[in-house]
Amino acid sequence: MLLTISTTYQPATDLGYLLHKNPARLQSVEITGGQAHVFYPEATAERCTAALLLDLDPVGLVRGRGNGGQDGFTLEQYVNDRPYVASSFLSVALSKAFGTAMNGTCKDRPTLPAQPLPLVAKVAVVSAPGPDWPRRLFEPLGYAVEVETTLLDPTMPEWGNSSYYTLTLRHEAIRLSELLTHLYVLLPVLDNDKHYYIDQQEAEKLLHRGGDWLPQHPERGFITRRYLRYLAGIVNPTLARLLEGDELNDPADETPPPDPLSKKEGAPDDSARSISGAPSFLERGLAPEGSREVNAEGDRRLSLHDQRLQQVAHEIYQLAPKRVLDLGCGEGKLLRLLLRQPKIEYILGMDVSHQALSRAAQRLHLDEMPPRQRTRIDLIQGSLLYRDDRLAGFDAAALVEVIEHLDENRLAALEAVVFGQARPAHVFVTSPNADYNQLFEKLNAGEFRHDDHRFEWSRAEFAAWAAGLAERHGYQVRLVGMGEEVEGVGAPSQMAVFVLSD
Repeated sequence: MLLTISTTYQPATDLGYLLHKNPARLQSVEITGGQAHVFYPEATAERCTAALLLDLDPVGLVRGRGNGGQDGFTLEQYVNDRPYVASSFLSVALSKAFGTAMNGTCKDRPTLPAQPLPLVAKVAVVSAPGPDWPRRLFEPLGYAVEVETTLLDPTMPEWGNSSYYTLTLRHEAIRLSELLTHLYVLLPVLDNDKHYYIDQQEAEKLLHRGGDWLPQHPERGFITRRYLRYLAGIVNPTLARLLEGDELNDPADETPPPDPLSKKEGAPDDSARSISGAPSFLERGLAPEGSREVNAEGDRRLSLHDQRLQQVAHEIYQLAPKRVLDLGCGEGKLLRLLLRQPKIEYILGMDVSHQALSRAAQRLHLDEMPPRQRTRIDLIQGSLLYRDDRLAGFDAAALVEVIEHLDENRLAALEAVVFGQARPAHVFVTSPNADYNQLFEKLNAGEFRHDDHRFEWSRAEFAAWAAGLAERHGYQVRLVGMGEEVEGVGAPSQMAVFVLSD
């Protein structure tokens, strides 16, 4: 089986840095039943192609297994398509050969993994339930999919096509780590014949690799069931975890634990009111979806995630700006609140993830939006680490829970782009308060609230960063707690409000 990945990004040979494989030499890794070889059929500044070739030993696949557990005919262990079809073997090879690239790490080019690239992946061959299934799995992720059928027997064309296909995936702008992750999960789904034991560990791998995109995939049920071989005892809990919410494994998105010291028994619950005491979006009938009932009397208590969005939206509402940026807009929850503010004439949402932007477009129903409303909003793909002239000329910008997903040494690049070049008149930056983490029962000491967080700052650290940034770029700054304050640790989240000085 053969996988090739090509790019025309300039210089194209940066693909070698991302994959941690030198284009000048052949490299091999051992896998179950054979070897995986990495080489480059072409490597120029204009175009570079990396190839992953699996050389499986049919006898090696059987050695030591016995015949127990094999379904089908007696010689199936020896007469099968395993050495030739992209399957779970290829997923293992991807993990072993390109594991660092899949994790989005590049020591020599630290900013490169976040860069969306034009990529083309070709797999020969895949086994699938039908020619439409590769499209159903990959097109929702933004790929242009080409499926080339294979005759069952070239000498007998009247027999028709086989269940084997050559698959070509094209994406105009995607991070290499995302492409590798999609292949890692979906190729075994297409093939459905795993060479390893399926247990809870495999479910955790699926949640880890698919947590960012699988919950919104229209075929998530099919993907989960096929990946876990229809084992109901594993499939059902895994699907339930996928559907728990849009942000997985983030205790910061749960309703904060009650503080026994901050309220006397019987005190009214003011969690549906913004911290400033101004009328909340709930009271004006503009509450974000996801608000949930917590008692029989109908008092609504917002999750911390929705509290953040509501508070930022209320801050922007008080400014009455005409043009607003949502940087790192994700799936469009804040964008939806901003669209409800009639004084805002234009909103621009930007995110590095094509999948997140696709989900935002669906959440906002852009395709069904009236023409006049549609002119008020655009979604663009881009990175906050690189200069982008599209970000200039805005009255306000929001970065809600964005900075902690970057390595600290990359914050200077974000600072230069947002505060040095784009220079919105007002900037709202929110981030978790590490001082508060001790109140989350499921969070061990030293752990972050989300496995993608690169850091979480205390109130003092956040204040020092915000003060330095404001001084360097001519802004004034004020700090605001987000969520219910607890004596000694503060609020669960913190916000810096930057105002450009005259």
